[in-house]
Amino acid sequence: MEANSKPECAEEALDLLNCAAEADFDTHKCIAHLQALRQCIISKKVKRFSLAGEKREDREPSDKQ
Repeated sequence: MEANSKPECAEEALDLLNCAAEADFDTHKCIAHLQALRQCIISKKVKRFSLAGEKREDREPSDKQ
């Protein structure tokens, strides 16, 4: 990945998060974003997501906050 490029499926993940945060939440619209994200994950073989600045050992998938 180049220094200025976005992580794989970043745009799809952001679209889904923003959809879920909208005041006028639309289930069908968010499901479409979820499906787009899932397709991106499958096509690009994404195994794990992380937040900027997060180290892998900082948080395990089972952590609940």
